[in-house]
Amino acid sequence: MTNKDRQEAEDLFDFIEKSPTAFHTVETMKEILSDAGFEELCETKSWQIDKGEKYFVCRNHSALIAFCVPKDGLNGCRISASHTDSPAFKLKENPEMDAGGAYVKLNVEKYGGMILSTWLDRPLSIAGRVFTDGKNGIEEHLVCLDEHPVVIPNLAIHMDRKMNEGYAYQVQRDMLPIFSERSSASLKKRLAKELSGRTEESVKESDILSEELYLCVKERGALIGDEEEWMLAPRLDDLFAAFVSLSGICRAKPREHLSVSAFLDNEEVGSGTKQGANSDFLTEVLDRIFDSLNIGTEERYCIKNNSFLVSADNAHAVHPNHQDKADPTNQPRMNGGLVLKYHGGAKYTTDAYSAAVFKKWCREWKIPYQTYHNHSDIAGGSTLGNIMTSHLSIPAVDIGFAQLAMHSAVETAGRKDIRHGIHFFEKFFSF
Repeated sequence: MTNKDRQEAEDLFDFIEKSPTAFHTVETMKEILSDAGFEELCETKSWQIDKGEKYFVCRNHSALIAFCVPKDGLNGCRISASHTDSPAFKLKENPEMDAGGAYVKLNVEKYGGMILSTWLDRPLSIAGRVFTDGKNGIEEHLVCLDEHPVVIPNLAIHMDRKMNEGYAYQVQRDMLPIFSERSSASLKKRLAKELSGRTEESVKESDILSEELYLCVKERGALIGDEEEWMLAPRLDDLFAAFVSLSGICRAKPREHLSVSAFLDNEEVGSGTKQGANSDFLTEVLDRIFDSLNIGTEERYCIKNNSFLVSADNAHAVHPNHQDKADPTNQPRMNGGLVLKYHGGAKYTTDAYSAAVFKKWCREWKIPYQTYHNHSDIAGGSTLGNIMTSHLSIPAVDIGFAQLAMHSAVETAGRKDIRHGIHFFEKFFSF
């Protein structure tokens, strides 16, 4: 493995480590984009877009769209979409619960589909955002507790011999983390102390108006395998795809197409929010770009119809111990290149035309690709592509990067696919 190979993996691990929640992911992206010369725009202010320049705009501090405007003509759009959120436990309001007088535990609920058992018996932190009543009105603060204040303890095998026989975990009973042995322990008090340590002014518990907090795995990614060919890390779904598409647009030099990379929130719970794929975020950004560039109605119809969308969410690699769960003739493997995803029920947006375009690009750019279908008797999930094309009717493909243990607290993917992904998106955005 070369130094460049290792650095690409370490850069991805840095990105994931700084991004325990969607809010932190967007903050990390803002720093990367600003360093790459992108200018931040605000939805509540007028936009002045110039040809040859690069911009980004955020919504809800959990979704972001970055774009590059070509210097000369604008003949179409090249759009990518990935998501900033990952499955996790979300803290409820008033989370502290007495546990027999011995502990204080925290009340949580599921955010997205999770492999529950993978969250047990590992050090967990708490991260998200907090809103306070400050001297300048309502103020937003990102938080991520540096320590590991909670753990979700498993039940000992001696107390239930069926724990290794397909035990059915229940979130309200089995998955509540312990927080303290002090009956007076308060998460708000801990948060107020955390915020007071950052500012000159003291923050009191009563100053905290609301919180949006999640349990998170802070474990740094690791290279594994005989030749360190795989990566083990939290939140690879979908921060892997977000990282390579972000890297691609930062390196891109668009010639005659508007390059747009959308990073959307709430994919894991259906995308039906103002910051999700089923919102007006992308179409509104495109319309504001066209308005600022004085592009009329007829011309923008032509531009939109000469566009292409790549929805990038990860894909299931064939499992070493469960090959029978994979489709018999479409079995992606880690490090095998980009995965082109098909679905007979249109859960993925790939069709024959868009697949032909994608395959031709990969051949021209010498990027390996492979194909994925669900096993015909096993239902799969959905992603961003078909939701977005219901708002913006353009050719599109769903792609991903092959990984194992999707929706585990930590997941496994191929190290070499980082380079494949960055190469693809740099080319895709440089039309």
